[in-house]
Amino acid sequence: MKPALHPVLAEVTARIVERSGPERAAYLQRIRASADSGPARRRLGCANLAHGFAAAEPAETEALRRSAKPNIAIVSAYNDLLSAHQPFETYPAQLKKSVIRAGGIAQFAGGVPAMCDGITQGRNGMQLSLFSRDVIAMSTAIALSHDMFDGALMLGVCDKIVPGLLIGALSFGHLPTIFVPAGPMTSGLPNGEKVQVRQLYAEGKVSRDELLDAEAASYHGSGTCTFYGTANSNQLLMEVLGLHLPGASFVNPGTPMREALTDAAGRRIVEITAASGTLAPIGEIVDEKAIVNACVALLATGGSTNHTLHLVAIARAAGITLTWDDLSSLSAVVPLLARIYPNGSADVNHFHAAGGLALVIRELLGAGLLHEDVTTVMGEGLARYTDEPALVDGVLHWQDGPTRSLDADVVRGTRDPFAPDGGLRILDGNLGRSVIKTSAVKDEHRVVTAPARVFDDQADFLAAFGADELEADLVAVLRYQGPAANGMPELHKLTPALGVLQDRGFRVAVVTDGRMSGASGKVPAAIHLTPEAAAGGPIGKVVDGDLVTVDAVAGTVHLHVGDTELADRPVTGRALDDAEWVGTGRDLFAGLRATVGRADQGASVFGGGAR
Repeated sequence: MKPALHPVLAEVTARIVERSGPERAAYLQRIRASADSGPARRRLGCANLAHGFAAAEPAETEALRRSAKPNIAIVSAYNDLLSAHQPFETYPAQLKKSVIRAGGIAQFAGGVPAMCDGITQGRNGMQLSLFSRDVIAMSTAIALSHDMFDGALMLGVCDKIVPGLLIGALSFGHLPTIFVPAGPMTSGLPNGEKVQVRQLYAEGKVSRDELLDAEAASYHGSGTCTFYGTANSNQLLMEVLGLHLPGASFVNPGTPMREALTDAAGRRIVEITAASGTLAPIGEIVDEKAIVNACVALLATGGSTNHTLHLVAIARAAGITLTWDDLSSLSAVVPLLARIYPNGSADVNHFHAAGGLALVIRELLGAGLLHEDVTTVMGEGLARYTDEPALVDGVLHWQDGPTRSLDADVVRGTRDPFAPDGGLRILDGNLGRSVIKTSAVKDEHRVVTAPARVFDDQADFLAAFGADELEADLVAVLRYQGPAANGMPELHKLTPALGVLQDRGFRVAVVTDGRMSGASGKVPAAIHLTPEAAAGGPIGKVVDGDLVTVDAVAGTVHLHVGDTELADRPVTGRALDDAEWVGTGRDLFAGLRATVGRADQGASVFGGGAR
């Protein structure tokens, strides 16, 4: 008997459907019209079409001339600087072969940029990071703009890359599209040891060489970093959205299973084009129910807070209006089923081995916390994703996935969760609206009231910490870190220092209009605060010594200053002089900073929105 849908899930879905009605209808009308007309190569002038197959092999040229076979676009984020994307070097050739064997043809349509927050942390380049998502979306649209294609394969893994590819793909929502992952690197230095060395270095107790040895032992090969940050959250979301093949997310690179899944993606994309009679356009797959499923899976596994930005922007690209209130309502009823670093000591390889995503989906479906009746690239409901891939005599097939956890310290069922809620709260108050991730924050640290220490730059905070100026209870207020100020760079370098202060017994918290991402951990952090300081938000009026409360239990972030006094205070701090944002490519992004929307609207340059 099919489980009854949880009433909160049903209510949230219904209000998203109602709220999104006109925009979703217009989007669907647009992509269906594009699907009806088919690929433009059938209507191109001879010179146009000849340009499209000039470099093709003879057999492919003939197929393209006659539009006899479905043509698949390959869009890749390959580079060999980033471990997560290095495996993609060989994927286009492999995918072309599998597409041809399935009766289609494929062309490498274009590459998109892929930058790494892990490399740019604390550097000027980090100010380009969030904007790179929208640049990738535009690059994806350019790759597909030749309109030569019947389907697409998207190759990407990390932070902004997958959301950007998906937003771009949704602008061609009439095309069936499969996302092809590369998988995580094998496990290295245990996360607990890595964190300990980072904190010791922050205290000056180990050398830089010792810190580098620890980091190199953790990040040591090809594949995604193994902690559960934005990159691995991306992979989980693509699978729950039904855009991966089942079980594809967390298979290591360079393994027979990884190769088999990549081949299968090439075959499957041909099978869901119009020529096959089972067309599955990405814009139809990513509907309101699928978006709600993605939110639930993120919450159930303690995923990256960056997706409070990305999921909103992705939904908007499909004509769907998702809000932080929707995420907060779902978080209240979705249990936490996984403990993956930074919410625990395990990495994603341990999670996958213990039952992984197939088990999480099975449990959530059984509790009525996921919509099963959705379309996926497999053409079936979400129950198909409770299966796991297996190789038998070298041949890939899917079998029933795990029905119980193989390690209850890493993943559990809904009857015995790690926490009754998803660990994500929306905080409201006279400072504005923000997000807090509580899944890694102990109960005794979830409410902090302390004097503010105000900083306009992460480096200034770290300098004060290094000078022993922060040996007290405090709420670190980091402002002018929002999208309009400097591109909303991730403030990950705050985490070790704040962890040291907390371990020394001080009551500490963070309030910022910036990001701390999936790597935010045990210190309560009210992040993505909107309106941001650069837009005149109240965070720009806070001064040293003001009492601030961050209350993850009541859901508030409050400055203990009277309404009249707060209204009369000027916004202070960093003058937003464009001359400061020159160099390292930052001057090229001035137009994006000027048009970007609010954090709670996805921090996107598409459609903007009031700040």
